[in-house]
Amino acid sequence: MNFLAHIYLSGDDELVTLGNFMADGIKGKQYKKFSPRLKKGILLHRSIDTFTDAHPTVRQSTRRLHAKYSHYSGVIVDILYDHFLAKNWQQYSKVPLEQFVSDFYDSLDRHYDVLTNPIQHMIPHMIADNWLLSYAKIIGIATVLHNMNRRTRNRSGMDRAVEDLQEHYTDFEHEFTSFFEELRAFSAERLEELNTEFPDTNTTEL
Repeated sequence: MNFLAHIYLSGDDELVTLGNFMADGIKGKQYKKFSPRLKKGILLHRSIDTFTDAHPTVRQSTRRLHAKYSHYSGVIVDILYDHFLAKNWQQYSKVPLEQFVSDFYDSLDRHYDVLTNPIQHMIPHMIADNWLLSYAKIIGIATVLHNMNRRTRNRSGMDRAVEDLQEHYTDFEHEFTSFFEELRAFSAERLEELNTEFPDTNTTEL
């Protein structure tokens, strides 16, 4: 899953959310140097990724793109799924997406010192272009895919995937909706396990 889904699935603890958000850049046992609440977010992120990558519905979405985009197809599906989460946000949260995103950006500012260096360098661009809110519109997804393609030096062709989104829109949306219900249940259960494993959740502890 991409940024918005990981943030959403983290629950109400800001530091768990931030750990989940920055987990991609934390490899192997590096997570052990972080506080318990950040550790929980990092490990939750890894569990979400493992569950997602192995899920047959996600693989169905990925297969639709594999012939064109090879190993990049999974990355594309992550982005497309965030679009459907943003587009249908009111089905998943009572907090409006605009407010949810604004609160998260405020959290990044409050806890800037605990963020990894790559995340600290990324967030000015993320906030300036309002990545999370832009996912709700196809034009926003097109921009994300265009930028991702540039990062691969135009080798991936990911910028063209917006055409696949439009062509198979109903199929992708149905697959996301079906899968995301299972992912929500899995994430809530995994978070409970992590709360037991890391019981020190003093709200003043960073």
